[in-house]
Amino acid sequence: MITARQKVLAHLKKTRSASAREIARALKMSAPNVRHHLSVLCSDGRVEFVAVNNREGRGRPEKLYSLSQAALGDNLSALTNALLTEAGSRLNAEALAKRILDSSQFANLPIPKRLALLVEKLNEMHYQVRWEATAEGPRVVFGRCPYSKVIEGHAELCKMDAAILQETLGRPVTQITKGEAVLHGLCPFIFSVR
Repeated sequence: MITARQKVLAHLKKTRSASAREIARALKMSAPNVRHHLSVLCSDGRVEFVAVNNREGRGRPEKLYSLSQAALGDNLSALTNALLTEAGSRLNAEALAKRILDSSQFANLPIPKRLALLVEKLNEMHYQVRWEATAEGPRVVFGRCPYSKVIEGHAELCKMDAAILQETLGRPVTQITKGEAVLHGLCPFIFSVR
């Protein structure tokens, strides 16, 4: 059974943008109900507010909504896969790591502060990383691979992740687990910092 939210999304996909009133009329739903669904869809990032429609100068202006860029998707995984394939063995994981994350902001910080900042920066890039203290030293645990759509056949991205850690922490890192669920968006890699 198709839910009301799915109907709202399908309508926006078809019309590109619409107001709550227009969606309500087209789907034979109440305007408050549609506004509720639009609010939920906006909060979870599938729909975005795009403009205000003045309705020809009469009455209160109406908000127009459309599918978000995230919901529409993009072709970045195909482009990334093609670029990585084209670069092949010429790709330098360390140089790529330096371009992804500027290590100069970590200079002169003690290791705990470097780790905290590193986790913050990597989580801004959708890694879902955490660090934990162990008797052997700190461990950095990757919970998700933001490159899961292109990781198959491109192990250099995992090398880039290790290079990011090494560059920002200024210490050697050792991968102590292998990720087996990378293709599902998970990245169960754990790195030990020496």
